[in-house]
Amino acid sequence: MEYKDTPWKDILIDTRDYTVYRDKYPVTEGHILFVPKEQTFEAIQKCYKAAYGWGYEWVQKGYCDAYNIGQNVGTEAGQTISYPHLHLIPRRKGDMEDPRGGVRHVIPEMGKY
Repeated sequence: MEYKDTPWKDILIDTRDYTVYRDKYPVTEGHILFVPKEQTFEAIQKCYKAAYGWGYEWVQKGYCDAYNIGQNVGTEAGQTISYPHLHLIPRRKGDMEDPRGGVRHVIPEMGKY
């Protein structure tokens, strides 16, 4: 799959290196995707750097209390679109009864330890 063939349409920001889209099926309000324009390690690194910066700014401005950054790589990891993309998911107090374990909840029984 090429960048031009990606299915996302709701653009928030378009840069030289990546595009930021609203997630079509958001986990929380504000869930967004960072999609590199090239399928290279360097391009996804730029997405991670940008996502971290956005998340940090969100917390500083009070938009959310915390955030998750994640990427599904491969079918067994839950990837449904075969083009690299990164999720930035804002988290707020009370959006989950017990958030401990964070991304470990992708396998529900492993979230609590």
